[in-house]
Amino acid sequence: MPGRTLLTTRATSQGFAPAVRGTTVAACVLTAAATAAGAMSLPYMVPGGAAAFFAGPPARARLSSAGFADVVKEVKPAVFAIRVKVVTGDTTAPGERLPRNGMTGAPGRSGGRFVVSQGSGFFISADGYAVTNYHVIKNNRTAEIVTDDNKTYPIKVVGIDPTSDLALLKVDGRDDFTFVEFADASPRIGDWIVAVGNPFGLGGTVTAGIVSAHGRDLNDTHEDLIQIDAPINQGNSGGPTFDLSGRVIGINTMIFSPTGGSVGLAFGVPAARAKAVLAQLKDKGEVHRGWLGAEVQAVSPEIGDSLGLDKASGVIVTDIVPNAPAAVAGIVAGDLIHTVSKRVVNDPHDFTRAFEGIAPGTPVEVTLTRNGEDRTITAIAGRLPGTDQVANVGTIVASQESNIPAADPVQLGLTLLPASAFASTGDHGVIVADVDPNSAAAGRVGTGDVILDVAQRGVSAPEDVFRAVAHARIAGKPSVLMRVKSGKKIQFIAMPVN
Repeated sequence: MPGRTLLTTRATSQGFAPAVRGTTVAACVLTAAATAAGAMSLPYMVPGGAAAFFAGPPARARLSSAGFADVVKEVKPAVFAIRVKVVTGDTTAPGERLPRNGMTGAPGRSGGRFVVSQGSGFFISADGYAVTNYHVIKNNRTAEIVTDDNKTYPIKVVGIDPTSDLALLKVDGRDDFTFVEFADASPRIGDWIVAVGNPFGLGGTVTAGIVSAHGRDLNDTHEDLIQIDAPINQGNSGGPTFDLSGRVIGINTMIFSPTGGSVGLAFGVPAARAKAVLAQLKDKGEVHRGWLGAEVQAVSPEIGDSLGLDKASGVIVTDIVPNAPAAVAGIVAGDLIHTVSKRVVNDPHDFTRAFEGIAPGTPVEVTLTRNGEDRTITAIAGRLPGTDQVANVGTIVASQESNIPAADPVQLGLTLLPASAFASTGDHGVIVADVDPNSAAAGRVGTGDVILDVAQRGVSAPEDVFRAVAHARIAGKPSVLMRVKSGKKIQFIAMPVN
């Protein structure tokens, strides 16, 4: 057709990656309730000599005119089904978890005393070392695997890491298991992939698709996941996803599904993270992670304007765990962090990755800005505590009191109460009792939120908030920076004042 150019592309052995790389693809935004933007979790470390753990001749194949059959023939014998018996009444059995939070097989079948759950796993060495998800074997009392040739073996747990949702297993008695290795490089978006697992107890099931995205964050611990569109269901948890060379590019750990079945949104732990975690589990039985005890969020353009920055950059500290290394070193909420151990950080991902390879007890140099002044602070990395060791802030719900103040004098659209009126909040902060739906505050804060700081100064009464906002208006500022606690999450919000 004269005057028109048609762009055509063809699926090849490389999948759709060349087409994705060379064309503009409309982006879809994930709106899962599990997403926790700006939340911080700590990274993994690669100890010296970790590569030797995965050495050996693995199963390997490439895509041919036979489609995925050659790949599947080589790797499928390395994948097994896991059957776990959990004592009824302990805690929630793995198979009872919601599909959006994990995939552990068909809902457990109660046998009076036990609930039976199913999952997947795969061998990473000939002498029986294997991998699955932590949530698959979480509350196990007895567990066994069923290999592709229908043989059953008992398993023992070498080590677990709830943070990455990984577990290292061992099957004794043989040194000739078929095993697979992890990929050295990350797959490209659009590359073909093959998943093998035990969905709904139907062992040895193969599905195929492409890599849909990288770097998905779905909650406080599941960070930087690989997204795939291969059909994944309950029971695929802990199973591998392969590239077309038969290398593992990810370990299936989670799906998003409003129906309970596959809708093309599955997520896996990347190979690089899995290798680092598993090496530590084999060596120590657990994973040691460096930790500062500082929560951060990205600096948006609005926050940058509130801080008077020419360009939004760095991360801003939203909260400090009491007595944590950051607190001991003198880092405070409101500090704008630029680098960690000379590594530039511009978002919570960068901040997390900056700790890769930093062991507990290691000095960490942090460059930051506080009240317009640049500083360098040295902190000693601590060890990441378990989730039960970190204080649970809880959710604050404002009650409808008869002494709610009148509308504020600067038309902010907020009705506020002093936090001291509620014993559960302490004396610091101001509670949002109501939000005018037509005000600039609507959508930024909600009823029950607690305003902790305004313009980087603590507030304890509604008048403190109104006064700080009035000063910002007089100074001609378009917004004022508020530090707000909503449930367990603390973040900075740029509140318009005009």
